[in-house]
Amino acid sequence: MIHREQDIINWGLARNIIGIGSLSSRERQHKKTREEVLELEYAIDDDDLAEARDAIGDIIVTLVLQAQMWGLTITECLDAAWDEIKDRKGKMVDGIFVKESNKELCGGASPSASATVQPKS
Repeated sequence: MIHREQDIINWGLARNIIGIGSLSSRERQHKKTREEVLELEYAIDDDDLAEARDAIGDIIVTLVLQAQMWGLTITECLDAAWDEIKDRKGKMVDGIFVKESNKELCGGASPSASATVQPKS
């Protein structure tokens, strides 16, 4: 799906970000992703298309490398996410898509939706 995925993997290997002898970790790579997401926030605040494009690309690079650290490909991750959301129902609340709760999906009587991420148990 991501046509540059192998280029990014090779780049990460050459710089010891991933692979045998890696000088990074999942935690450090996650921190890098958070830094890039913050750059996207600044681009949004400034309405800066060039900075947004750069930040989004950088976020994808960090996620490709994170996927590799888990023995996954970004395509596998995208496919799993798509399979989870493709039939999801919900509604827009203050400009954010809020999924229906599982109770609603099973025909429960009380409609409630939450925009917060619930930890897996």
